[in-house]
Amino acid sequence: MKNASLAAAMPLLLLVACGRAEPVEDLPSQDELAAAANAAAAKAMASAKADTPASRNYVNVERGFSITFPEGWVKDASSSNADGVVYQDPGAGADVRIFWQKKDGGQTLQQIVETVNQGSEGVSGDFIGDNEYRGTANDGEGNNVALRLIKQPDGSIVTASFVYPEMLSEQYQAISEKTLDSLHVFVPKAQTPDGGALPVAAANAATP
Repeated sequence: MKNASLAAAMPLLLLVACGRAEPVEDLPSQDELAAAANAAAAKAMASAKADTPASRNYVNVERGFSITFPEGWVKDASSSNADGVVYQDPGAGADVRIFWQKKDGGQTLQQIVETVNQGSEGVSGDFIGDNEYRGTANDGEGNNVALRLIKQPDGSIVTASFVYPEMLSEQYQAISEKTLDSLHVFVPKAQTPDGGALPVAAANAATP
């Protein structure tokens, strides 16, 4: 019985013995191991990036603003243009619209807010300094509307609206707040020193 057990163990013993007999100089160095680990990590990151859907971060360098949309939402190409973009929650009747509007004479932000709110019901909100407004309203068709307007240094306005069914308020209220919090404004490309530098955060850019 002992001989049978020994015979069964012989291949394993030979394998271990061969491993121990391997010259030390043939083993990879710490630097080689580190390089291999880095290469594997880089490959994994590249693979993950390739498997990731299109970025949820929308940046309009020409108009000077950016925003992050909820996961799973899709762009409505027919409603988007060079001045802004519309993203929708498929099948839920909710959307986010963010657009740039050039300076309109000497209009104040307060006057612009009044114009935006025309036709809405239950409008309420607050001005944050002279250059920002946050508010909510109802569009009269069973939808709640969350608004954020930011006036850029040159007088132009960036308006973001998050519209969702009133009956789904519990689901969407926190999402709308987080989305509008992600809105940032910065110096448009044409106003940078060389017309192509990276955007510089404007003084009224809010931090979520």
